[in-house]
Amino acid sequence: MRIPLRDTAAVAAGVLAPFVVALVLIPLRTSVTHTNVALLLVVVVVAVSAFGNRFAGALAALSAAAWFDFFHTEPYQSFHIEDRADIETAVLLLVVGLIVSQLAARARTMKRVAVTDATHLERLHGTTRLARSGTSSSDDVVQRVRHELVVVLELRACRFEYGTLIGRPPRLDPDGTVKVDGWIWDLERQGWPEGETELRAIVHGRYQGRFLLSPEPGSVPPPLEARLVAADLAAQAAAALDDEVSAGRRS
Repeated sequence: MRIPLRDTAAVAAGVLAPFVVALVLIPLRTSVTHTNVALLLVVVVVAVSAFGNRFAGALAALSAAAWFDFFHTEPYQSFHIEDRADIETAVLLLVVGLIVSQLAARARTMKRVAVTDATHLERLHGTTRLARSGTSSSDDVVQRVRHELVVVLELRACRFEYGTLIGRPPRLDPDGTVKVDGWIWDLERQGWPEGETELRAIVHGRYQGRFLLSPEPGSVPPPLEARLVAADLAAQAAAALDDEVSAGRRS
């Protein structure tokens, strides 16, 4: 499974950014107090945490404490600290950096969740409006859902099969779980199963067809919320198809 480029960059920044800032501040260590240096390094930790994740933030806090000790406490260029006040500052830098990094990462996560939830809601509403417009066919709704599934699940491709149920490919169920040969697949740990994964379009117990999902090879699986939205979208396609059949407009 591939690690997102942003996370990789954040981890690299967590290691390197405090080192670079501590190095740049060396000419000022006789004129800037150790407390102010520590505060500047905390700012770096916050920036890394906001850009990356909790692990990157914690790594930045450890790196900041280490390079503060190495470059800005006597004896210089040593991880040994002689002054008691410097020891306390280094410990506080580490503790505050760890706390702030977790808070910053949590705030970023909550913001991302809020934005994602709003986007998913708009996708559902948009599909519902199309289905109820009275000017669109069930095929239009199916194509809209197919497009939305590619975006929501970050797929390479998605196709729809009308009314066929051939073979036993992996299946994405309405509860967001993926099953392979009847067993629940550990999607978070194992990634998408090989080949296409089906998402059945069922409404009122009546099977209308299935979406066949083709993920990007090695891609990170979507979160549960995205999979639940995908199931709701498939249900809307099924409802549109069922309405058309009930009205006698489809053979």
